[in-house]
Amino acid sequence: MAINLREIALKGEKLTSGHRLCAGCGASIIVRMVLNSAEQPVVVSNATGCLEVATTIFPYTAWGVPWIHSAFENSAATISGVESAYRALKKKGKIDKDIRFISFSGDGGTYDIGLQALSGAIERGHRCLYICYNNEAYMNTGIQRSSATPRGTFTTTSPAGKVIPGKPQRRKNLTEMMVANGAKYVAQASPSHWRDLMEKVRKALDTDGPSFLNIYSTCPRGWRTPDDSAIRIARLAVETGFWHLYEVEDGRYKINYKPAKGFKPIEEYIKIQGRFTHLLRPENAEILEEFKKDLEREWEYLLRMEEATNK
Repeated sequence: MAINLREIALKGEKLTSGHRLCAGCGASIIVRMVLNSAEQPVVVSNATGCLEVATTIFPYTAWGVPWIHSAFENSAATISGVESAYRALKKKGKIDKDIRFISFSGDGGTYDIGLQALSGAIERGHRCLYICYNNEAYMNTGIQRSSATPRGTFTTTSPAGKVIPGKPQRRKNLTEMMVANGAKYVAQASPSHWRDLMEKVRKALDTDGPSFLNIYSTCPRGWRTPDDSAIRIARLAVETGFWHLYEVEDGRYKINYKPAKGFKPIEEYIKIQGRFTHLLRPENAEILEEFKKDLEREWEYLLRMEEATNK
């Protein structure tokens, strides 16, 4: 499971440069890490979204692996169908390669539009890795809020103003939904902690059954952040307790990052993102407190689950 950087560097890139994703986009960083982690050949299904649109503008493609474009809602169904065909052909002796199957979708195509297909793929037990590159809004279609969007976030459909101070609702906890759905391996990761992310990818691909990774993905356009801040913001998300690194294997929880001196103030994370800066105004103190309580509840839940499942 250990990651050998020299070995990875000699592999060559499976997502080539020259694609049209924005400078500072977290999705391309994530895809490169994921594909470089794989030790077997992979087939990729990719839902409609920023990643698909910007890497496959006809007649070009940035993908160096077999790749399938799926509709917004059915990337999980597509990859589970490919995996089923592979198993059938292998059983008949027509394929002898050991192949892995990965689906990439944004939070809109995972938390909302593609949730039904994802749930079905996990319930049926397909040996596939489903990855949500989570930039917390519908970035490709105009920065609209999704159910992954945190409370208080400014989006084009939850604008902070006199009527509402950003999105009024808390974000959906999809990672925990996937645990309840029966995925054999579930984890959250961040590109700022690259070794943790790559080791989780390998664990997921080695799992004999469905696996799910929710990966924090920065978006300078939608978050109103500098192009060169992707990894700095991703690291702050972890260090302030906004994004927890943990994994669940067959129901057993393991938290991968516990700060020795406690989390940094969430204000350090908020103040450098235009989508959140209104939360620091006095009139929005109440929603900022609710924002903090959401994070505290999530952390306390993880601590309880880790203790309960490791006795």
